[in-house]
Amino acid sequence: MQCIGKRTVCYAILSFNLVIVHLVRTCGELRQMKSKTKGQIEAEISEAIIKFEKEYMGRGPLETKSYLLDDMVLVRLKGVLTQAEHQLASTGEGSKGRELIKQVRIELLEKGRPLLESVIETITKRKVKSLHTDISTSTGERIILFTLEGPPELNRPAGAPEGS
Repeated sequence: MQCIGKRTVCYAILSFNLVIVHLVRTCGELRQMKSKTKGQIEAEISEAIIKFEKEYMGRGPLETKSYLLDDMVLVRLKGVLTQAEHQLASTGEGSKGRELIKQVRIELLEKGRPLLESVIETITKRKVKSLHTDISTSTGERIILFTLEGPPELNRPAGAPEGS
């Protein structure tokens, strides 16, 4: 009977150890799921901004790139002007076309600001302190800068240097 008891205890200890190993692996995977890499955050932000531009502004950019810089998110959108806006922007120096495009685009962005801030806060898990934007009517680029209450928590691959 003692032999069977010892085997039972050994099996119980082995099973317990396997459960612990599984829990440790699961916790590690969950921790990695909570925090994202810098590249993942930048990609998610780019996708969200493209979706916002298409659904809210009516037209998406030709190219979008996001940069996470400490507690700031910089988004560069290329090719955001419509054909009509290009025509308006090219109507001579005395024309108010360029200023009109900037005013309308800034006003539209301000109306969608709560939605944009919510998306950035969801992705970065940080509150947005401020949003700044400008658009170039000559190149058709728009820059959006978000400042956050702190840098997002990043999941860095083992051995990766700080800031990567």
